[in-house]
Amino acid sequence: MRSFRGAGCDTDQYLVIAKVSGRLAVGKQVAQRFDRQRFNWRKLNAPEVREQYQIEITNSFAALEKVNEEEDVNRTWEHIKENRQNTAKESLRLHELNQNKNWCDEECLGLLDRRKRAKLQWMQDPSQENVDILNNETREVSRHFRGKKKEYLRVKIEELETISNIQNIRYLYRGIN
Repeated sequence: MRSFRGAGCDTDQYLVIAKVSGRLAVGKQVAQRFDRQRFNWRKLNAPEVREQYQIEITNSFAALEKVNEEEDVNRTWEHIKENRQNTAKESLRLHELNQNKNWCDEECLGLLDRRKRAKLQWMQDPSQENVDILNNETREVSRHFRGKKKEYLRVKIEELETISNIQNIRYLYRGIN
């Protein structure tokens, strides 16, 4: 275990880090879910992409009809699977998971850096002036983050309203979750 006095977690307590060793049991389904490729099936909503995808699929199956009938069934299945995946990769592309929130930008990082410098200055010289500077920086950073999050949520709610208006229930529930 070790404590870190200079960690910027905006509290009057110190960060404590400990190394814990353990064994995690991972289920088969979870391990397999991350191995497969996810395609961006939403692109099929556009008519021209849908037509292009249908043409490519029919062409790939037409090429498979020429396959020797004496060939192994498993090998034929592998051909079908590869053709479908290659076609989807070319026309639909892979689905990118968006895990980060777009509200945190360079301005937020600059404010965090200013607050960290104020905290370091307070730790070196705990005078009342430095306490006031740290409190002001903390207040400004919190106010800025609240505003950014509120704006981000407002935009998300507007997106969900448009999805609701076009009555796309599946994406509405995904967005709400």
